[in-house]
Amino acid sequence: MSVIDPQPPAPGSTDAAQAALHDRIAADSLTTRRDYLRIVATVSGGLAVGGVAVASGILHRHGDGEGPPEPKRIADRIAPGESLAFRYPGAEDRAIAVRMDDGTLAGYSAVCTHLACAVLWRKDRGDEGELYCPCHEGVFDARTGAVTAGPPPRALPKVLLQEREDGSVWAVGTARSGEDAREALCRQQGGDAALCRNAAAPAERSDRP
Repeated sequence: MSVIDPQPPAPGSTDAAQAALHDRIAADSLTTRRDYLRIVATVSGGLAVGGVAVASGILHRHGDGEGPPEPKRIADRIAPGESLAFRYPGAEDRAIAVRMDDGTLAGYSAVCTHLACAVLWRKDRGDEGELYCPCHEGVFDARTGAVTAGPPPRALPKVLLQEREDGSVWAVGTARSGEDAREALCRQQGGDAALCRNAAAPAERSDRP
């Protein structure tokens, strides 16, 4: 049995191998940097386009559809301190209903008015709980839907709720940001926008001290 001594590498072969390895690593690093920059540019562009789309009203607005929305039973009962996620008036319209501790029932679009992230109910925050968007720390008042913190530019659109004698809760219409409930119902029934605003005005005045 013979033992063959390993042959030393040919002169210059080590340098060539190292140079080839160096070139390969450099090429991989360049590809990785390019991929990273491409991802960053894509995400940044998407956020910018999404922000412009939301701000300009290009994206679907809650409750927009053909004809007045049909009433929809959303719960047999909602107890104080509880919330309920549902869809209304369409399958794409995310909504949330909240019953506060004093029995007040409120409904809103569950789509943040900043960049359309989901809005959640946090009962343990503040005196009455809050509606919260975790994407950019947006906060809305649970009783009115108004913005109380973060970047959202507008209040949450309302979903108009009705509690019937048997305790069941029904969604009966939607209201845009800042729109009075009577004005919203009038508009959705096909009324003239100016007449609907005039019809809502007396109710607004009667609530003032």
